[in-house]
Amino acid sequence: MLRNRSDSALTQADESVKVTSQAPADSAKGTAILGLAALGIVFGDIGTSPLYVMRTVFTLGNGAVALTPNDIMGVTSAIIWVLLIIVTFKYVGFVLRADHDGVGGILALSTLVRSHLRESRRAYAVVALLGVFGASLFFGDSVITPAISVMSAVEGLSVAFPNMPTIVVPVALAILAALFFAQRFGTQRVGGVFGPIMLLWFTVLAVMGIAHIADAPHILLALSPFEAASFVIRHPGIAFVALGAIVLSVSGAEALYADVSHFGRHPIQLTWIAVVLPALALNYLGQGALLTVHPEAITNPFFHMVPEHVTVPLVLLATFATLIASQAVISGAYSTARQAIRLGYLPHLRVIHTSEKAPGQIYMPAVNGLLFAAVATVILVFQSSDRLSAAYGLAVSTDFVITTSLFVVLTHIGWKWHTWASVLFWMLLSSVEWPILAANVSKLFTGGWLPLSIACTLMFLMTTWKKGEAVVIRARKANETPLNDFLATLEKNPVRRTPGTVIYPHSMVTTTPISLKYNTTINHSMHDHVIIVSLKTVPVPHTSPKDRICFDKLDTTLSGITHITVKYGFMDQRDLSAALQDGENSLGLHSWKLETAWFLLSHLDIHDGGGREMSLLRKRIFIWMSRTGASPAWADLLPRERTLELSHRLGI
Repeated sequence: MLRNRSDSALTQADESVKVTSQAPADSAKGTAILGLAALGIVFGDIGTSPLYVMRTVFTLGNGAVALTPNDIMGVTSAIIWVLLIIVTFKYVGFVLRADHDGVGGILALSTLVRSHLRESRRAYAVVALLGVFGASLFFGDSVITPAISVMSAVEGLSVAFPNMPTIVVPVALAILAALFFAQRFGTQRVGGVFGPIMLLWFTVLAVMGIAHIADAPHILLALSPFEAASFVIRHPGIAFVALGAIVLSVSGAEALYADVSHFGRHPIQLTWIAVVLPALALNYLGQGALLTVHPEAITNPFFHMVPEHVTVPLVLLATFATLIASQAVISGAYSTARQAIRLGYLPHLRVIHTSEKAPGQIYMPAVNGLLFAAVATVILVFQSSDRLSAAYGLAVSTDFVITTSLFVVLTHIGWKWHTWASVLFWMLLSSVEWPILAANVSKLFTGGWLPLSIACTLMFLMTTWKKGEAVVIRARKANETPLNDFLATLEKNPVRRTPGTVIYPHSMVTTTPISLKYNTTINHSMHDHVIIVSLKTVPVPHTSPKDRICFDKLDTTLSGITHITVKYGFMDQRDLSAALQDGENSLGLHSWKLETAWFLLSHLDIHDGGGREMSLLRKRIFIWMSRTGASPAWADLLPRERTLELSHRLGI
């Protein structure tokens, strides 16, 4: 297998589903189409939070928050204003504007900030690490979100059939097993119905809420921030505990930013303001009104909002909605893993494209299997959504703080805001996000350790791989002959030239490809046309085809030897054959004869060579990871009948 370790690149944080539209982006029709698609992809997670948020708040800490009218009003107000401040003000109002050439997500934000830190290596490294840690936290959420969402939906059966034996765990496992199994077929066929189903879901949320608001209209006072402030002032300790559950209402907020490249800023903003926010607010107000009149409904306030004969259809709709939410998270996990690979933080893994029209729709068998095993284990251990809610919140609240910190740095050094404006923005959000983070830190020993452990484990693995790659690069530079020296030797001691063209993909720019060196040494000959290709990722999402190929000057008198660099943006599909073909046609280099050219790849077999640049534990893990990796995606696109590989053992 080919493991070209230095071929690392940035990619966008969430390539889960790429939606295109024939309508102009600024047209009303195009915005509506993209907005409908965003309903099924972007807002699935945050849109299913009413299933469990209110119940979790009032059952947290053995009922620490009392079911009194004043506290119900305060909690409802706090939920709505957390939605307004974190999602509407922060993400929709400001952070969505911080796209990197149209690409969003915490890693894109990290890349954008780093582009303004050219003179500070330490700050550059810290910002990069924050971005990777945020991506690691996303994997923790990817384990919990499908489990808590599906279990919350299935638990609605106990409302319709109170005497039915407990079947939540086996039913949830069966549903999720089917979902993960279906990943290999892709989401292209079912993606078209995601938006309409979620539109129906948000419509139902709003109607359910309006029906109960009419029974207790005074709940509308919760729209005032003074009710939330009064709740905090009256019960500061209890409000602090409640924040640990209220954060569940904004789970999935990062998806708004991550998917900005797929749908555009305006469709996401308009869909949130026109559909999602009103539906969520009305439903939370309705649940608050229901609990004011019927506090006994706290066992499952969401499903108690409808008559018994409607419960089963609502459970079915909720299950579809949670599956859609889970689908988005699972697809996002694939894209985040792919992103880490291109960053050089993970070995190459097998990537299967499930759509001819949407390159972002991918399936990664290794990630899928590990993710399902983790989700199933979580369900078997926690057994209910109430218990699982204790594990949720720490990762997402940490992500909020990281995003805010990076964004504030960007506003000051990139957007040139006045210092007081950046500080004021940070203080406003910190007054909400830091208490939420602190409240969730208190969950550390009751379940919060789960996503944190997943994130820390991934950080260890990713930093180990990154460190190992750096060690491998230094070892290669020490072992591989400089290209100019190799060519100079051939000038002094010419070898026989044979007809044909051979292409040598090579991640290093200044050294000789192992495959070229050994092929020439063993056969005592070199082909008439030798093309050494270095793949380089530039810190922009896409590169223009006309700017993709760059010719590098070689200090040699030998004929027929060409060194080129092929540049890709971190969102580009890497089809090396197509790029070379484009270069041959546009530059008139038909002498390359690419239709019959062979690709000769280099494979490095890493082993322990006694080096001391890494600890023994990290070295063993790195070597194991290097042997379990797959060929990079671009290598899979090469013509198999004209692709060969030479292997070389390299000690580190």
